[in-house]
Amino acid sequence: MGIKVAVIGGGSTYTPELVEGLATRRDRLPIDELVLHDIDAERRDVVGGLAGRMLQRMEWNGRLTLTGDAGDAMDGASFVLIQLRIGGQAARLIDETLPLRFATIGQETTGAGGLAKALRTVPVVLELAELAGRRALPGAWVVDFTNPVGIVTQALVDAGHRAIGLCNVAISLQRRLASRIDVDPDALALDHVGLNHLSWITGARTDGVDRLPELLAAHGASIADDLDLPVELVRKLAAVPSYYLRYYYAFDDVLAQQRAGHSRAEEVMDLERRLLDMYADPNLDTKPALLNDRGGAFYSEAAAQLLASLHDGAGDVQVVDVRNDGALPELDDSDVVEVPATIDREGAHPIPQGPMDPQMLALVRAVKAFERLAIRAALSGDPDDVRRTLEAHPLVGPKIGDVGALLDALLESNRPHLPRFATVP
Repeated sequence: MGIKVAVIGGGSTYTPELVEGLATRRDRLPIDELVLHDIDAERRDVVGGLAGRMLQRMEWNGRLTLTGDAGDAMDGASFVLIQLRIGGQAARLIDETLPLRFATIGQETTGAGGLAKALRTVPVVLELAELAGRRALPGAWVVDFTNPVGIVTQALVDAGHRAIGLCNVAISLQRRLASRIDVDPDALALDHVGLNHLSWITGARTDGVDRLPELLAAHGASIADDLDLPVELVRKLAAVPSYYLRYYYAFDDVLAQQRAGHSRAEEVMDLERRLLDMYADPNLDTKPALLNDRGGAFYSEAAAQLLASLHDGAGDVQVVDVRNDGALPELDDSDVVEVPATIDREGAHPIPQGPMDPQMLALVRAVKAFERLAIRAALSGDPDDVRRTLEAHPLVGPKIGDVGALLDALLESNRPHLPRFATVP
């Protein structure tokens, strides 16, 4: 039987990247049918039309199917890729702006905004995973690209689904670090610890030699500039933090910038309008350069590489979100963490990492507690659970004290997407 890949949320402007990545790996991942599912028929047709022209230009021999029925998309699938945005960019704009009224940062994957997205998203993804369990092939993989990836993957794993989470942050940093010392990116092995959007590169090795001290000494300033952090902080850490650590390390600066009017959601809304106009051009059969501005660098590379290795059992190492199982010994085995893992047909096998710096560990433990509370709140529909979750996040409760007004505003603004909270007055 051939390989069928179902992409749930196939109307995303990211999809052309994914399509290109899959098609260029046809030797390792011979897909017979690629299905793009989306409930938005207009986006599905526009994005699907470009995908079809790209695949034809690349002389891809499989079948491309477009559908609005998730069950039909999953029927007989070996891989179910989930890339959703419940509420669209309009909900993201609320995630980024509402928290500012309550003296905390607004961001779609962390803090109060990240919680709002988790409340909207976790129940939907779990329902889709249950549908995949009934309609996809036995043993099919659910691969989650949907943010907040760490929370969503934790919910999937806790529910017993055969799931792996994937983010582009680690591969992007790997590529940037490799370019600074002029080595093949695939030859640069990362030591990588933490959670999704809360991670640090603690080693970068070629031929067994850790090049990270050299990188920080020679290129620390440019690395820090990329992260918008002080070089002194990066060198003190002796590690390269993910960009999202800036919300913790430079909270006051970020809050001030956001209050001055910067909103990534508004930028993305404009980019998506322009991209979809381009995608609708019947003469376009390549992904436009503008897609690079959308974010998600190396998304297609990471996604296609993961699927290929799960299929052919290559045994290569990739950074993924997976059950800990001792990789970070200070955390519970059942915690989903973001670490290097060996990828084969049986899944992702996390590679043990060295002890975490105490300050890093304290932050990871606090955010992992928040993630578990967020899942509980998303499934219970209980405002008291949401309150406890807000109080637990290091960027919310400890920063603003009483979260009551934020809680009320968050639930009210997200009410159309929170059916479990429908009975709340």
